[in-house]
Amino acid sequence: MEYMKGTTTIGLICKDGIVLATDRRATMGNLIADKEAKKLYKIDDYIAITIAGSVGDAQALVRLISAETKLYKLRTGSYIPPHSCAVLLSNILHSSRYFPFLTQMLVGGYDNLYGPKLFSLDPLGGVNEESSFTATGSGSPTALGVLESEYRRNLSVKKGKELAVRALVSAMERDAYSGNGISLGVVDRNGVKIYSENEVNRLVNRVKKKIKH
Repeated sequence: MEYMKGTTTIGLICKDGIVLATDRRATMGNLIADKEAKKLYKIDDYIAITIAGSVGDAQALVRLISAETKLYKLRTGSYIPPHSCAVLLSNILHSSRYFPFLTQMLVGGYDNLYGPKLFSLDPLGGVNEESSFTATGSGSPTALGVLESEYRRNLSVKKGKELAVRALVSAMERDAYSGNGISLGVVDRNGVKIYSENEVNRLVNRVKKKIKH
């Protein structure tokens, strides 16, 4: 499996944390290459990342930034701030702009001083700090439509998880390159939590019931 074409990834800021969600389908052209693709990674105790694009490039970046965050902690005795992690990734991407990493990433983290932080990065190293929510991939237009209409400031993580799942469910119903389930994670003052498949399925079923009603 070389390329992850399509994909839907979502990040949104809540009053008490960050919610990150992705689909689990990896494709090679018209072939569904993997029905359990991993697109959500814990980088350290207070930072998680979503990936879209080339699998090899994305996984190489995840390995590299995971190592850098561990080195930062060894040198300083503290966790790397989310903003610093995003800038470091941006510098890595920009330094390879002539042979770019074919990937798009969302960085979500919790900063003890500044609270929840969310950043989006493009393949050439452009980094944007998001103030509310964002989505990437071929299913993002549908997902963004749901987020635009339903996102509210000061959303709780509990409601944020439901909204992210609702947006992903809508995207997967309309985008052929997104599907095969959902990966869901939260980053708050307690750290990174990646939800199990059973936990996600219960939430998806609850959200689908609300949509029908």
